[in-house]
Amino acid sequence: MFFFEESDSLGHLTRFRQRLQFYWDGMSASMATTNCAAAEEADECRDDYAALRLKMVAFMAILLAGAVGVAIPLVGRRVRTDGGVFVFLKAFAAGVILATGFVHMLHAAESSFSNPCLEHSAWQAFPFVGFVAMVAALATLVVDFVSTQYYERKHRAESSPTTAGIAVVPAAPEVEPTTGNEKDPMHIVGLHAHAAEHRHSHARANGNALPTHHHGGDDDADEEKQSGSSHVRHVVVSQILELGIVSHSVIIGLSLGVSQNPCTIRPLVVALSFHQFFEGFALGGCISQAQFKNAAAAVMAGFFAATTPLGIAVGAGVASSYNANSPAALVVEGLLDSMSAGILIYMALVDLIAADFLSQTASCNMRHQVMSYLALFVGAAAMSGLAIWA
Repeated sequence: MFFFEESDSLGHLTRFRQRLQFYWDGMSASMATTNCAAAEEADECRDDYAALRLKMVAFMAILLAGAVGVAIPLVGRRVRTDGGVFVFLKAFAAGVILATGFVHMLHAAESSFSNPCLEHSAWQAFPFVGFVAMVAALATLVVDFVSTQYYERKHRAESSPTTAGIAVVPAAPEVEPTTGNEKDPMHIVGLHAHAAEHRHSHARANGNALPTHHHGGDDDADEEKQSGSSHVRHVVVSQILELGIVSHSVIIGLSLGVSQNPCTIRPLVVALSFHQFFEGFALGGCISQAQFKNAAAAVMAGFFAATTPLGIAVGAGVASSYNANSPAALVVEGLLDSMSAGILIYMALVDLIAADFLSQTASCNMRHQVMSYLALFVGAAAMSGLAIWA
């Protein structure tokens, strides 16, 4: 009898402990949800009217900074691209892009996935930030390769004599008017080379990039092929780079737009203005090297400059109903930031830094080498420093 009473007591005690644990877990989850949903409501610095005024200031300041940054390389794209100043600025831009991927985007993605509002979810059970960044970098490699092959085939088709409507007539041997004897073959080659150099010099002087077809122009054909391949690379790099920059610019603008905290917005106005200026300068340099037509270059520059301000406007419009701490918003922001990080890191290391710093031209000029490394480190340090505020 006593044995059964003791067993019943132990059973009641076990059930009581299970109920306590159940209520405690439910209370903890409820408290976490409440804290996530009411994080901004409990903010002492919240002021909707002051925040709206700061958003209007941020809209104009960031729009102007981005437009000026991307316009500087485009306005000066007729300047020599082999000068020391251009080399310095190009390396500086590469450092900015590299720091944006490593310091800004990876950190922002990690902050989203480690947010307490995603606690005990599958998104915190796996390192999605590094995984998504890796997948994005590999996808960028594939897109880079496919796009380069497409543009190279297109360039060869447009440059071929049949499609360009240029007939290649073999040159007849030159005959001296007095003796009728054929000239020395080396002399003929020299005449062709001199004529080719004259045509190239004349084309460079007039800013023309039309291909020249002539007999005996193997060296010129190789030079034209290398020039076309370089142009194709610049076209692909500029377009992929803009994709990576624009995707995270939307998140930056949206995050600022939905905030109702003037204490948070105020330092972001200055920091994001510099952020957009540096990124715009880097993108403008790539667009300038791609030698797009004025209309295409203006569209790409305008699209970049307007993306973050439009994100601010959209965020301000939905600020009353948008919950930046909701699991869906955090996951979307984390995925987009991770993708942007992978794209920008790949582009900075492969298409900007490796392409210039490991080239034969750079290795032959020690002065340009030193300037490039200094500019690279300064650009990376400047953009990294902005992570204190943004």
